[in-house]
Amino acid sequence: MADTSKTATLTFDNTSMELPILSPTAGPDVIDIRKLYGQGDVFTYDPGFTSTAACESTITFIDGEKGELLHRGYPIDQLASKSHYLEVCYLLLYGELPSAEQLEHFEFTITHHTMLHEQMQYFFRGFRRDAHPMAVMVGVVGAMAAFYHDSTDISDPRQREIASHRLIAKMPTIAAWAYKYSIGQPFVYPRNDLTYAENFLHMCFAVPAAEYKVDPILSRAMDRIFTLHADHEQNASTSTVRLASSSGANPFACIAAGIACLWGPAHGGANQACLEMLKEIGSPENIPEYIARAKDKEDPFRLMGFGHRVYKNFDPRATVMKQSADEVLDLLGVENNPILATAKELETQALADPYFAEKKLFPNVDFYSGIILEAMGFPTSMFTPIFALSRTVGWVSQWKEQLADPTMRIGRPRQLYTGAPYRDYVEVENR
Repeated sequence: MADTSKTATLTFDNTSMELPILSPTAGPDVIDIRKLYGQGDVFTYDPGFTSTAACESTITFIDGEKGELLHRGYPIDQLASKSHYLEVCYLLLYGELPSAEQLEHFEFTITHHTMLHEQMQYFFRGFRRDAHPMAVMVGVVGAMAAFYHDSTDISDPRQREIASHRLIAKMPTIAAWAYKYSIGQPFVYPRNDLTYAENFLHMCFAVPAAEYKVDPILSRAMDRIFTLHADHEQNASTSTVRLASSSGANPFACIAAGIACLWGPAHGGANQACLEMLKEIGSPENIPEYIARAKDKEDPFRLMGFGHRVYKNFDPRATVMKQSADEVLDLLGVENNPILATAKELETQALADPYFAEKKLFPNVDFYSGIILEAMGFPTSMFTPIFALSRTVGWVSQWKEQLADPTMRIGRPRQLYTGAPYRDYVEVENR
């Protein structure tokens, strides 16, 4: 619980108000303005809510100046290098790292929830073959409420628990089937003898006509992608999940709303934009031209995958992701892939250029994750679905936390109205 011993004085017109200042365990103090409208008859104006704390949370903390990302207090680089995705899922959901017995039970539960209701196959087949996988995921996840009636009552803690496990377990199957459907291949069922990341890769790339074995380097890289995208505090999609949840919507509708928000190119499409930029550059010999364009203030071109809106010095996720990118490229090679060759050379030249160092335009997690997914053979249309799959545990954790918050109210942002004032209706013949 935040410290409330300090106050701030707000004075306007002939009114003076004492507002509580809440002190968190980390990060800046927060002025509590909940009574501002009731006592002062004024609102605050904060487009995008970039200076507004919309909730109290114990899940994730970000310090952009330090380049710090903590899940329940644990730094992301330690979790990504020493832990694995399902252990991080447990941490986000329950607040502490699991014991060996707890982890084994959790992994068993998730693994044995990965199959989809068989009738959902027909739901997939209702989409056009050229439907974007994100469109399919929004529809299918929202439709889960029509298939799993025993986990939609948000007032029942047990049903909330079952829904949480189902969403985390079934999202890889949904994403993989969306991919298989888009390329005209048969669905591949999940297997209980594979890890979470292995299962996803197997469902994406296996075919009935041949055996497919998942390389441990690729599964480890995929697990790190999942881990590094698991949660990122109160971003647009997480805030969307919380806003939908505040109305009492069922869990599947809330997560579908988060997927829809993530689909926006300003949010979840950064690694796809990075790959599209690399395709535009074309080959390593063209890099100096594009670096010069990136430095030119009159040129609208920007290097995608460099710098970050939140992290001002470096992206703490990028170091671990770079290690995975190097391992994957060493395994698969870049000789026959001009996009990957261009990416490696662009990284080298940008990091050696003083301009990018001064501007703190470092390669971020999207740059390296895009490289990895391209090397694995995923089309760019699957980048955001994989992001959604990774982020599901964060959305679910935030959803569960919000429902347990006694101060939760339905979301109702205010506005600064600048339209026409009151006026009387005029009959059409008199206009």
